[in-house]
Amino acid sequence: MTTRDPVTLPDAAPQNWVDRHAPESVRPWLRLGRFDRPVGIWLLFLPGAMGLAYASAVTGTDFPLYVLVLFATGSGLMRAAGCAFNDLVDRDIDAKVERTRGRPISSGQITPKQAMAFIIICCLISLIILIQLGTLAIMLGVGSLALVAAYPFMKRITWWPQAWLGLTFNWGFLMAYAAVAGEITLPGLLFYGGLVFWTIGYDTIYALQDIEDDVMAGVKSSARALGTKARPGITVIYGLCLILTTMSAAIAPLSWPFYVAQALVAAHLAWQVYTLRPQDGALALKLFKANRDAGLLWVAGLIFSGIVR
Repeated sequence: MTTRDPVTLPDAAPQNWVDRHAPESVRPWLRLGRFDRPVGIWLLFLPGAMGLAYASAVTGTDFPLYVLVLFATGSGLMRAAGCAFNDLVDRDIDAKVERTRGRPISSGQITPKQAMAFIIICCLISLIILIQLGTLAIMLGVGSLALVAAYPFMKRITWWPQAWLGLTFNWGFLMAYAAVAGEITLPGLLFYGGLVFWTIGYDTIYALQDIEDDVMAGVKSSARALGTKARPGITVIYGLCLILTTMSAAIAPLSWPFYVAQALVAAHLAWQVYTLRPQDGALALKLFKANRDAGLLWVAGLIFSGIVR
């Protein structure tokens, strides 16, 4: 295994804003929170935006822009806290994996105690945001902490840690839905279930980068579980995503703009599977990042579905 500069992280965009503009003293902290890789913030934020748009469409209320800002801020903070906690738990494993050995904790740039302080600060600020969302959303937000805390251990327990990530990353959909509607309905649960499969699919693509290192470190993943059947497996997973979200829209019901967006999302996911080459790690990372666009299509479809009732 080659020696890597501890500040160079291969899944960060070359010349990202942290490397270009952030003072050198704060770069390890920004990398700890993955602010140099904003696609993760997008993928955590977009389900919340979908939940707001979905609930607004089915209740006939105006889209809550202020709450959208709260979710965007909270997504950045909670993603930072979750990544820091994950790195804290996995620091010994990360040191053995080529893609992660340069992370701030495993490379010694930030101590475990400092990382814990970072996590607490992010969570306290997020709590200030959470208490503005209503009782049910607050309860769901508190409940999400169990999902976040358990996630780093899933790769040691199950071959499908991506399923747990799906439950965790899309929890914001339920919180946002509850913040607008004050309840959780069957259509909302179906859409949430579809998003869980979406995350399993795109994170399986992401995990294809790490198969060899994961074998050496003894880490489990859906990419390893599927093996040579990764492409047909991801096809089935994405298919379940589309079936559940379409069922949800039909029961709600949502108006025609959603179905236009759904068709575009289906084409986008089909393109990912068609393009995927399991042995090409750089391509896997590119396809993983492309899921931000799928999420934006869903958000647009749901917003316009609320406008065109």
